[in-house]
Amino acid sequence: MLEYLRNAAEKPVAKILIGLLAFSFVGWGVAEWIFGNFAGDNTLVRVGDGEITMQQFNMEKQNHMAKMTREQQRAVYADAEVADKLNAEVLSDLTAQRLAENRAYDLGLVVSDGRIANEIRNFPEFQQDGKFSPYLFDAVLNNSGYSEGQFAAVLRNQVLRSMVMGAVAVPVPVPGFVARATYNARYGKRDIEYATVKFADYEVGNPTDEQLKTYYAQNPKTVPEYRSVSYVLVPADLDKPDAYDAGYAIAVKVEDDIIAGESFEQAAKNHGAKYVSLKSFSADKRPVDAILTDKMVAKLFDMDEGLESELIETKQGFVIARVDKVVPAHTAEFDSVKSELVDGWRLAEQEKKAYVRANELLVDLKKDGKLPNKTVASVSRVSGAPVTVLNAAFNSALGESRLASAPDAFYVVNVKEETSPQIDAKKLADIHKELTKMSTTTVVEDYDAFLKREYPIKVNEKVYNRFFAK
Repeated sequence: MLEYLRNAAEKPVAKILIGLLAFSFVGWGVAEWIFGNFAGDNTLVRVGDGEITMQQFNMEKQNHMAKMTREQQRAVYADAEVADKLNAEVLSDLTAQRLAENRAYDLGLVVSDGRIANEIRNFPEFQQDGKFSPYLFDAVLNNSGYSEGQFAAVLRNQVLRSMVMGAVAVPVPVPGFVARATYNARYGKRDIEYATVKFADYEVGNPTDEQLKTYYAQNPKTVPEYRSVSYVLVPADLDKPDAYDAGYAIAVKVEDDIIAGESFEQAAKNHGAKYVSLKSFSADKRPVDAILTDKMVAKLFDMDEGLESELIETKQGFVIARVDKVVPAHTAEFDSVKSELVDGWRLAEQEKKAYVRANELLVDLKKDGKLPNKTVASVSRVSGAPVTVLNAAFNSALGESRLASAPDAFYVVNVKEETSPQIDAKKLADIHKELTKMSTTTVVEDYDAFLKREYPIKVNEKVYNRFFAK
């Protein structure tokens, strides 16, 4: 098991410790002031009966950051998307760890103190001249921020996780005939013939109003919901304790004025905040405004008309928003879109004519085996004909004829013969490896789904929003 841990563990504890030691020189700081304000409520996620605290999250994030280059670290600070991706990765890792640990405890698995002691003594990082060095052990732990007890707990949990997940991560053998069948399906070719009936080959005249009305009744245009919104912004750098507290105090005063009956504009003016009134917009077509993130827009489009939001923390500061007016989604009046309907009507009429002709060709092909103006081709799954034709060719039985539709044409496709590919030993071996990996992944994913059912994952929305909401 020790050899397995050293070779297969994704994050060996020794690397974590050395990473933390190195990271102490690159200037990562944790906002401990936050925990002072929220000491009684720092559970980020509950996994079954276990929990993941913000302290644990930040420690694991330090581990991830320690393994990055300086350029990657700068990207985390400078790019919100990169930071969000890292946060999600860290939280995912911690959740997976907690799931496995919960299962280990329920199975009654035990890692003795003696084994932990042996593991520690065998770490190369703690050895000098081939022997365990208490001095090196204390030095590394002191620089990493771990106590002996904490380090032992981390190591014990890692061993427990390997006991739970080690078995399901063993490669699943795939029979040779399955790999060969996959090889034949992937690299085999089919001899086909097909005829193309393009919509554009058919002329249609100008539509009458009645024809357009009939077409519009079948293809109505929906105008999306529009909303007029206003908000007050109290600018503040929420990552800095003093700025956070000062901004929050002003935001509360603005909120009190609004509750007392002041307009948004006047309340903002009273306290030197910023007032913004946005013209009507839809969720998909919004004004250029840093406040209007996807999450903020979703919130605004979930509010009732005339209501104000609670204080919302954003990257720009504290925001109080109000939905001033809602114009519900509705079907546009015919006269307002009449000119836009002509091209659609013409294409629909061309499609009808092309469909009739394509079906005539298909009937004649099945009746007497003839297909005028046909193209003959030997195709693989990825080349030799238009994609629509390829899909039809490999989704049909040999000797079958069928109609396939594309956005601008119909195809009459006839599958003639199939040619098995010559075996390429390297490609076959690659497919076998691929299938083995897929089978193993499927087993791991199924077991992961089982663990999530056994130990439900619940996010503490209050703490999560406090740290990650935009």
